[in-house]
Amino acid sequence: MIKAFPRFRLLFAAFLLSVTSSPLLANDVDPELLAALREAVNESSGFENKYAAQVWLVDMSTRLSRYVKKPADRMEMLTLLHKEATRAGLSPELVLSVIHVESLFDPYALSHAGARGLMQVMPFWKKELGREDDNLFHVATNLRYGCTILAHYLKKEKGNLQRALARYNGSLGKTWYPERVLIAWEKHWYLDRS
Repeated sequence: MIKAFPRFRLLFAAFLLSVTSSPLLANDVDPELLAALREAVNESSGFENKYAAQVWLVDMSTRLSRYVKKPADRMEMLTLLHKEATRAGLSPELVLSVIHVESLFDPYALSHAGARGLMQVMPFWKKELGREDDNLFHVATNLRYGCTILAHYLKKEKGNLQRALARYNGSLGKTWYPERVLIAWEKHWYLDRS
């Protein structure tokens, strides 16, 4: 399967060179991440260019239609996703790829470990933030938490996407999760901006 994606092979090779054998435990609360989440839960932003927003929304809505049937639900999800990804400095298409792997776009997804919503956010973050009433099944809330966490891990890993993805999944030192996300990006969500 890797042969079909030349860019993926390069990214994957870089990942293999940078992997360590000591994964971060999900219960180890990183104080910098906690601060980033605190800041994020009170911040908002949106599309800057209406024409680009319309083009992106139509394109991604068409791609998302097989997973989210109602057009209004797709547009709401994509608008919120773009807003949160952009706010966090992430590619919206990367976030779509993470969601594709994490929950297959089910906002009510619940993992065996207790992770919730589109981006499978662990509920201990609500307690750490003192925001016990936050609903991680609420799309906007889940995207705010998930994008902030992923952006933090990308910064912590100095831009190394594979390590950041593995850290996001709690599988640092393993390759299966970044591989899945990068394949989803390549097959479903990649947007050629050249």
